[in-house]
Amino acid sequence: MPRSVSTNEALRERSRERILGAALEVFAEKGFEAASISDVTQRAGVSRGLVTYYFPNKQRLAAELLDRWLDGIGAILDLRGSADEKLAGIIDGTLMAAASTLPVQRLAISLMMQPGTHPVFAEVEEAKSVRVAQIEDAIRSIFTARGAADPAVEEMLLRATLEGVTVKLAIYPDTFPVEAIRRRLHAQYGLPEPSTPLPIQSPAVDRLRAK
Repeated sequence: MPRSVSTNEALRERSRERILGAALEVFAEKGFEAASISDVTQRAGVSRGLVTYYFPNKQRLAAELLDRWLDGIGAILDLRGSADEKLAGIIDGTLMAAASTLPVQRLAISLMMQPGTHPVFAEVEEAKSVRVAQIEDAIRSIFTARGAADPAVEEMLLRATLEGVTVKLAIYPDTFPVEAIRRRLHAQYGLPEPSTPLPIQSPAVDRLRAK
């Protein structure tokens, strides 16, 4: 009996997700430049033809992964509550995402910074320009509500700070004191001290060292 349209669509989506998952693992392990489509094919357990059907080259795979990363950042648009509660939610949500999805964060940072793949990031960011602007405006509105003199600068500073924290966490995953940094950020912005720690690993160390 022929498969239904919905069944075929589900199988295609499953294959696509398997390929993307394999690409994330391979890129995170080998680095984008060193990884090959053949590596992704072997890790996914599918034919090369199927991989190239969905993604003609590595750049398209990277673009899809970056697209999803940007969508993850867009979750801040769903935050509810007062300006302080939203700001605390952005800080905590970013730290949680950085700690719990480290391979994704490390890959996104790498693709953004490497000369060979920065244009891919720029292309994805441009394609999502409306969404990115919504994220920026949402953060700026929080600082406007808090009485900031220059909400745009505050938005850029917050994002730069959190992205810097993510970079350090990606480099020093075993010694980065996430909880201590979180509480320092809350204090820096005059937010109430968190009543409970984040449910993630957070060693109590005073020096960052790679292991």
